[in-house]
Amino acid sequence: MTDHPELRFGAGLADRPEHWPVSSSEVVHETGRVISVRRDTIDPPVGESFVRDVVVHPGAVGVVALDENNRMLLVRQYRHPVGYKLLEPPAGLLDVQGEQYRLGAERELWEETATKAADWRILVDAFTSPGLTNEAVRIFLARDLSPADQSFERLHEEADMETVWAPLIDVVGAVLAGQLQNPILVMGSLATWTALNGPGFDTLRPADSPWPAKDLPAQDLQAKDH
Repeated sequence: MTDHPELRFGAGLADRPEHWPVSSSEVVHETGRVISVRRDTIDPPVGESFVRDVVVHPGAVGVVALDENNRMLLVRQYRHPVGYKLLEPPAGLLDVQGEQYRLGAERELWEETATKAADWRILVDAFTSPGLTNEAVRIFLARDLSPADQSFERLHEEADMETVWAPLIDVVGAVLAGQLQNPILVMGSLATWTALNGPGFDTLRPADSPWPAKDLPAQDLQAKDH
């Protein structure tokens, strides 16, 4: 590390795909539901080999559904691992084989809120916890909302899920006050606020833009980067 770090701006601000060699890999736990745990022995360019456990995850999509009054459509859902009922945007796993990401987001918006949208854009792509899991999430902005023709029968944690509207400015304030903690809500609301009060929604990426974190394996990303 230097005393004077390099200044980066514009096109220089980008994550770099890279794949270090893995000398051994085994699945050490298989739940049969959503996740599995893989143990990799990694051979770094410098230093000794080391072992990391990776939670393998299918990925997820989330939806900031915004009406003409800049209100967010939220659900309140019980989350057993953290012991909270969280206010969240509609969201769900990419667990339908071959399903396009936008279609997955449309499905979640319909299933959880009986709502559809005519205008779709991408807000944020993120790795939720890159030191532990390969889970990646894409958060969409959905506008021009209307009620769906049919509703979806909710089960388990979603059976008593309530749906609420909240002004975007109040959501952002609650996030900054530490009152709202769902990561898709935090990232999505702050990104929406930034776009709304900055470059505008028309500058956001189209809904069908590539998603390298999910579209290509790490080895192909490394080759493409070079």
